[in-house]
Amino acid sequence: MASRHNPTKNTRDHTHSVRIITEKLDPWHELTVYQNEHLTKGQFGATATFVGTMRDFNEGDGVTGMTLEHYPGMTEAQLQTIIDEAHEQWTLDDVLVVHRVGPLLPGDPIVLVACWSAHRAAAFDACRHLMEALKSRAPFWKNETLTDQSNRWVEKNTDGYSPDNNSV
Repeated sequence: MASRHNPTKNTRDHTHSVRIITEKLDPWHELTVYQNEHLTKGQFGATATFVGTMRDFNEGDGVTGMTLEHYPGMTEAQLQTIIDEAHEQWTLDDVLVVHRVGPLLPGDPIVLVACWSAHRAAAFDACRHLMEALKSRAPFWKNETLTDQSNRWVEKNTDGYSPDNNSV
């Protein structure tokens, strides 16, 4: 499956992009290319990024691999809705979300969320909000392969704001 690139403009005339990819994700390359192609130097004062990678553990078990599935079309639409909501809450110059699907191994980058703004507070806060909303609302499904070679579907994502997850 080829990459989908859906740049759009919201009502404030901010360009943003959602991409779902099957090939390996190089988040720093994606960030550099997008910034060079879609933003003007001097236009923004802050860039906040989040890169999520696959862990080799979950729910107390060792994990050797994972297949990440999505609902084409619906996933991109839901991510776009989440981005639009962030634009309503914060003053952002641009947003980029790139999410990988398909087979993954521990250490593989899975997701890149980047927010550009004039000031760091909006960029940081929006980036965190986008990632938390993506984890709880976007239609992605994870099937993990455990160290004993059994498979299981992940029933829920961890709450990034939970104090229990801040110590790990």
